[in-house]
Amino acid sequence: MDLALLRTFVAVHRAGSFTRAAALLGLSQPAVTGQIRALERQLGRPLFLRQARGVIPTTVGDELAHRAAPHLDALVEIAETGLGDSSSVRTLHLAGPPELISLRVLPALVPLVAEGLVLRTALFANAGETLESLAAGHHDLAVATARPRGELLTAVPLCDEEHVLVAGPERAARLGTGVLREGHAVLSQLPVVEVHESLPFVSRYWAAVFDSTPTAAGTVIVPDLRAVLGCVTAGAGLAVLPRYLCQGALDRGEVVALLEPPVPSLRTYFLVARAGTLTLPPIARAHEWLLRAAGDW
Repeated sequence: MDLALLRTFVAVHRAGSFTRAAALLGLSQPAVTGQIRALERQLGRPLFLRQARGVIPTTVGDELAHRAAPHLDALVEIAETGLGDSSSVRTLHLAGPPELISLRVLPALVPLVAEGLVLRTALFANAGETLESLAAGHHDLAVATARPRGELLTAVPLCDEEHVLVAGPERAARLGTGVLREGHAVLSQLPVVEVHESLPFVSRYWAAVFDSTPTAAGTVIVPDLRAVLGCVTAGAGLAVLPRYLCQGALDRGEVVALLEPPVPSLRTYFLVARAGTLTLPPIARAHEWLLRAAGDW
């Protein structure tokens, strides 16, 4: 059985699509289709069922993938690193949200950079874009706020992000204790600073803490949480921010937490890689290093 055909088969099985597998392998879609048909002829059994959007494996296809994928991954590791070369270093391509990548992930990877790892990063505000870029083979690791579906990407929880409702001291002083018990009352008295017109952070917080939907519109919209913090510090209004991002400003009294709910609003980040790539030493080391570092976040 041709190993090249098996490699293409595993890529299609993980991607769930001839088109996506072709992009990962650097082949044309007709070439991938031809290789799968050749493998099916060799085996005398169909490996995939074609659908309007992608393909799904047959029982035979699932069994073959389960048996072949670990061995192909091992062969890829040997090809990438070379026999007896334990010090191989390569560039690690990383993707994720700008604030967490900038303030948490990159600083955590500095010790590996000191050992010779080369880092290249791409910043995406949208989790869907992050995962699509990783799936297309543009990156080695990604941090995302959504757990991917399918066989192509594998994810583990990295950390939980606590969200805090904050405002500048002068703005906060104008609110009474009673007002803070009702989310709609807070929004009626303070303008809102957010990263998008849909108010993703405020909406998530209101659903978790007040069990309601915010009715206000954003007063200041800026697509970077660090800029949101700067606006709130300057007195522009209230915002919902990750605690790691605003803790320093809270400690200095530049912003004030308007509420400390018994059950805080949380968002989970996932560390994501393409299936099979965690056998490669540079990716595996960065993956392990980030999971260990995230225990202190």
